[in-house]
Amino acid sequence: MSKQFDVVVIGAGPGGYIAAIRAAQLGFSVACVDAWKNDKGGPAPGGTCTNVGCIPSKALLQSSEHYEHALHHFGDHGITVGEVKMDVAKMVGRKASVVKQNNDGILYLFKKNKVSFFHGLASFTKAVEGGYELAVAGDKPETLTAKQVIIATGSNARALPGTPFDEEKVLSNDGALRIGAVPAKLGVIGSGVIGLEMGSVWRRLGAEVTILEAMPTFLGAADEAVAKEALKCFTKQGLKFEFGVKVGEIQTAGEGVSIAYTNAKGEAQTLAVDKLIISIGRTANTNGLNAEAVGLKLDERGAIVVDDECRTNLPGVWAVGDVVRGPMLAHKAEEEGVAVAERIAGQHGHVDFALVPWVIYTSPEIAWVGRTEQQLKADGVAYKAGQFPFLANGRARALGDTTGFVKFLADARTDEILGVHIVGPFASELIAEACVAMAFKASAEDIARICHAHPSLSESTKEAALAVDKRTLNF
Repeated sequence: MSKQFDVVVIGAGPGGYIAAIRAAQLGFSVACVDAWKNDKGGPAPGGTCTNVGCIPSKALLQSSEHYEHALHHFGDHGITVGEVKMDVAKMVGRKASVVKQNNDGILYLFKKNKVSFFHGLASFTKAVEGGYELAVAGDKPETLTAKQVIIATGSNARALPGTPFDEEKVLSNDGALRIGAVPAKLGVIGSGVIGLEMGSVWRRLGAEVTILEAMPTFLGAADEAVAKEALKCFTKQGLKFEFGVKVGEIQTAGEGVSIAYTNAKGEAQTLAVDKLIISIGRTANTNGLNAEAVGLKLDERGAIVVDDECRTNLPGVWAVGDVVRGPMLAHKAEEEGVAVAERIAGQHGHVDFALVPWVIYTSPEIAWVGRTEQQLKADGVAYKAGQFPFLANGRARALGDTTGFVKFLADARTDEILGVHIVGPFASELIAEACVAMAFKASAEDIARICHAHPSLSESTKEAALAVDKRTLNF
């Protein structure tokens, strides 16, 4: 017998579980269906982000950063330690523990908010009067009926044609997070977020890391000044980069991996590594959804077609997160999930893509929101720029990390903030002030006149805002 709900959410990643909880808070009867399994076969809600993405990668980044500090920087603070060793198994075990805590936290939130959770793969079976019927395939098969359906099935790692992931030698983000020992040589194809973060983890632990990038420039989506500074830092740390490459045949015979490629000069090259991480983007996940059963429209890339408010071509069916257009970011999915739940309730949920921040959790961290200087130039926008280095920040000196800067871009006439770009310590946290300011249409002068704590890294934000009008307080 079918179980009936006002709203059924397919997928319990950042977009899905947030949408389910918000819909329940708004008074709907809600079910959430998710197929992720932990190593014991039990439910593991949280999607890619919690299980093989944002959360575990940050755990490994933190562990590897502690190791590097103990190895190279504790002495600067007068701390003497004995022989420094890394227990990779314990590090990976801690990562697993952090992931489980997040899984369990989501299940607790479902219970607290009276969201019915079903563990299994959900698929459409047919449209019924007033809604849709869905089948849940799992250890305990179920049939659900919903008036409204929110699809939040996320994305999958994109493989190179002819080179499938085996998660032993050729790794996606999943395999990259489960490497059991430090490889002597690690190859990475793609210098985006995953490539840089995972490359940084294993470089810190002793691997020789080479990153191959098809684009001719580094971090093309970032502000040029930020990208230039970040590349200088990563190169100094020991990461090796080659840009403008064309990857050819990849061979996995024997113990390692051999990558044939052509460099930017058109010269044939070969890279031999122990393991290879492929991080060339992700594809929308509609596997098993049975979209054709109800006529759900997909685009040429396999993503679900939605309008500006996340409505699909079917009445009462919505889609959010990585499975639709827009940046594949967990916090973007969360915002869409909340907005859709509120739209179902007749409210006016809102998401502004122009105010979605981007963050790369390397060292130095990289974060930005709004437009870059090259975008403003291309669009013919008259602007003013202000920049302030962490080298002149007292808190950064005390931390022992004066890398990078804060950069403000503001409208030349109105002084409205158009973009903020940060490379340096805690950029991931500092960018939030810029997001709030831009959401309220603040000017650079507004930030400059707000009292910031001293000493703090945020003083560099204030100084960069002051620099827009060629002023400085020089903390």
